[in-house]
Amino acid sequence: MVDISRREHLINIAIDMFAQHGFHATGVDTLLAKAGMSKRTLYTYFRSKEELILAVLRHKDGLARNRLMTNVGRAGSTPEARLLAVYDAAEVWFKQKDFFGCMFINAVGEYGEADSPIRQVCMDYKKLTRAYLLGLCRQLEVVEPEALADELALLLEGAIVTAQVSKNSQAATTAKRMAKILIDDAIKNAQQRRSAGVRDFA
Repeated sequence: MVDISRREHLINIAIDMFAQHGFHATGVDTLLAKAGMSKRTLYTYFRSKEELILAVLRHKDGLARNRLMTNVGRAGSTPEARLLAVYDAAEVWFKQKDFFGCMFINAVGEYGEADSPIRQVCMDYKKLTRAYLLGLCRQLEVVEPEALADELALLLEGAIVTAQVSKNSQAATTAKRMAKILIDDAIKNAQQRRSAGVRDFA
């Protein structure tokens, strides 16, 4: 039977070290020393470093999206308030001492091959995040929720990279201000079309 607690301990240590130092720069020996484990123990759970990285990214995926949805869900009762709260949650994240950027963006930078399973996990995470934004956009009953979700996702990604590169947590505030303009315009357009009797909402 797999010892889940030791496996999770290794994953948690790896999350911190990969985030701070990168994937290639973090050697297996350094990782195991930090976790207090032997290579034999590592290979009990993972057949390779790549398999460990995949497990780390999947675990991080669950943590990150659950945290986002929980924080956003508490922020307001309307779809507009929840969409804007995405950027509030990002600002809190940016201000944390252990903020080293998006682990998924960083991973793609190190594993850029089109057929890399690591790249695929990162793409899946971004797609699921965008799908969450799309769900909120559809609740607004705007004309083009897909386009609005794309715009808001792009603002979020831009804020993450800006905060990482410039160490400017206010990137989220700027993105939120721009997001509000986009959301307000989409709502106004939908209201005008309803008033005109046009029914073409997604």
